[in-house]
Order: sequence, then C-alpha cells, then structure tokens
Amino acid sequence: MVRPEITTPPSPEPKPLDDAPGLAARRLAAELIDEVLRAGTALDETFERMAPSLRLEPADAGLARAIATVAFRRLGTIRHVIDARLERGSPRNSGPFEPIMVAAAAQLLFLDVPDHAAVDLAIRHLHEDARSSRYVALGNAVLRRLARERDAILAGLDPMIDTPEWLQESWTRHYGAKTAAAIALAHAQEPPLDLSVKADAAAWAEKLDGIVLPTGSVRLRGRESVPTLTGFAEGQWWVQDAAAALPALLLAAKPGERVADLCAAPGGKTAQLAAAGASVTAVDRSGPRLRRLAANLERLGLQAEVVTADVTRYEAEAFDAVLLDAPCSATGTIRRHPDVAWTKRSEDIAKLTALQARLLDQAAKLTRPGGRLVYCTCSLEPEEGEAQIAAFLARREGFARQPIDPAEIGGIADALTPQGELRTLPHQLAGETARLSGWAGFYACRLIRL
Repeated sequence: MVRPEITTPPSPEPKPLDDAPGLAARRLAAELIDEVLRAGTALDETFERMAPSLRLEPADAGLARAIATVAFRRLGTIRHVIDARLERGSPRNSGPFEPIMVAAAAQLLFLDVPDHAAVDLAIRHLHEDARSSRYVALGNAVLRRLARERDAILAGLDPMIDTPEWLQESWTRHYGAKTAAAIALAHAQEPPLDLSVKADAAAWAEKLDGIVLPTGSVRLRGRESVPTLTGFAEGQWWVQDAAAALPALLLAAKPGERVADLCAAPGGKTAQLAAAGASVTAVDRSGPRLRRLAANLERLGLQAEVVTADVTRYEAEAFDAVLLDAPCSATGTIRRHPDVAWTKRSEDIAKLTALQARLLDQAAKLTRPGGRLVYCTCSLEPEEGEAQIAAFLARREGFARQPIDPAEIGGIADALTPQGELRTLPHQLAGETARLSGWAGFYACRLIRL
C-alpha cells in the first residue's frame, strides 16, 4: 500500500471534538490498552465493560478493538521502536502519553490506516490531558518518524521481541529455540476463524467458503461478522478453535452416557458433547458465563443440565465420562488473545497448578470405575499439562493413561507426545496461507479409571 506523506504541523492545536471523526475510537483504544496493562484484566472483558457506555458507532467500536488487539499482538515491537526514538525514554508523569503513542504506532505500523489520520488524532488526544499535552511536540515527532521509517522497521523485525522474556525462556527450555521461534512467529499472525458444525462439515465449508480440517473443524477463509453468516441464526454451528474441539472428541461421548463438563463456560465443549447425544451436566462457578452458555445452547437447539457450583466442592453421582477444562495461564490462546502474553506472569503458574490439582482430584472422584476422564488446558506451559498429569498419577492409584491414536485427531501425529497425550502447538497444521495455518496451543490427556 502506498501511503500519503504526512502534512501534520509540528505542534498542531486541537480542534473541537465534533471536527475530529475517529477520535472516539482512538480514545477507547488507548483506554483499553492502559486499563488492561494497569489492571491485568482481559481485553475482551474490558472492552465489553467499557464500550457500551460510550455508545460508539459499530465501526468505531470495531476499530478501537482492532487497534488494541494489534497493539498487544505487537507490543514488544511497538515499545522497542518508540523507546529507540525517545532520547530520554518515556516522559514521567505524562498521563496517557504512553497508551496513546502505543495505539498510534499500532496503526502506523500494522493497520491499514492513513498515516495522517493516525498522527493527527493521536495529537488531538494528547491535547486532551494536561499531563500529556506538554509532550505534544515530542509525540508528533516520534510518530512522524515511525511513519517515515516504517519499511525499515518492518523489514528488521524479530518475532520473539513480541514475547515477554519469561515466556521466551519457558518455551525455549521446554520445546527448544527453533520451536519457540516458530510459536512466536505464529502468534504474529491474525488468527483464523474455526467452526464446529453439527453435521456435514463439507457442505458447510462449501456454503461458507471454508476448509474442512483433518480434525473435522471448518476453517473460514473470509473475515465476515459471525452473526451474519449462513447457519448462525439457525444454530447449525458454533465458533470454536480447532484445537479446542479436540478434548471433547477424545472423550468419545456416546448417546445416552452421563457426561460431566467441568469448568464448562463458555460452552463449546458442552455443545459438542450434547450434539453427540450424551446427557450432559455443565458445571461452572460463574453465573454470567453460564447464562451465556445456556443462551448458546438454546440457539443451537441443544440441551444440558447447567449447574452453578465451585467444581472443587461439586458432588454428584459418578459419571460415565468427565471432561475437565481447567483454568490456566491460557498461553496457548495468545494468537487469538494477545493480551494474555502481557497480563500473565511466571508467578501465576504456581497458583494455577495448585488449583488444577484440586480440580483434577475432584474430577477423579466424579468418574465411575471404567469411566473416562479427559483433563485439558489451553496452556503451552508443561507445568499445567504433562507435569500435572504425572503428579496426579503418582499420588492417586486406580487411574491410567489411555493413549491417543493419531487417527483420532486427523492423523496429526506431531500433536501427540510419546506418552500418547495431546500437545498442539500454534505453528502446527499448515494451511493455504500463514493466516489460515496453525491452531491454539492445547494439552489433553485421557485417563481411564480402573
């Protein structure tokens, strides 16, 4: 794309807000970036909390979310290139200066936004706060320089710079430097949209311009709004990452079996189990998330018993099969949720693994003799996967691994460990393009109660 030369004056004066179309979107984007980094909240939840009160046009709300998402996807790069052009570093006591600059840099470097709009609106935004208005000239100079040097910046990018150091070290230690770099490169790509369909994946792939993946999911080539797609209102499919669909497949629920889906919200796996004909009990401690699960099941025309409860204390008659999708660091979802990389810390892992162990022990109690238990996490950290299962089997008798056969996951043998456990990595599953390749990082192990 050929971009117009910036003509913004060195220190422009702000104009009335009604003379600045697009400013509201940029303001929200910067506020999202600031809130997520400061409070450690999830971007999706922060957007859902902040956006409605602003009553933005859908296009502006969508742009704000896109800017924030790209900012987190490339935050390491953005911070690096901005800092390299600030001789004295980011100014102190500058209020919203940093998030405004990050949002503007995300547009200049990675979004199809005219340079003059990105710079002009950032300058107007800086003028709105007395603390940041002192640095308007500095901000203007840095952003103009980013626009001028964009090609050189993009040509010299190291994808690992967008991965926090603790994750770089973890992935390098567990998977090797080459695989760690491949994971980081995959995370730099916009994620594809995958669907789980009730029936006839090939027909739905044709209707929606999609690809049937080896595992049976349908991956869409386009970027259309989900609610407008054929089959959504009729409840013929639901959005679910291809890797996230595997644990429920591994449980192999049969019609009429009593199945528990623990930590069930938002409900993609519940829908899979119900669609297989099982009698499903979906348990989660979050009432709001379960209400969303119930609404999704209603759209899909599927049924499940929905129970609001703390899984660590949930008691019931033993089930034929139990699926536990345990709370985790979610580092396997960074491609779809890039804020995760910057809101999680290495010290979070110990707390999460302790919770996972308690949940796993309770799930074991809920599994009948001869029944199946699938434990899974959307984490790339082995402490939350392979090590968790090894510790469980060491402390609890009466359970054994039931190794997964490659045929159960579409023949993708490199997604299985030597012990027959599932370990998907974001750079696996090559597709037609980089965007249409890959899937989330997931771990799953299938156990049998003896």
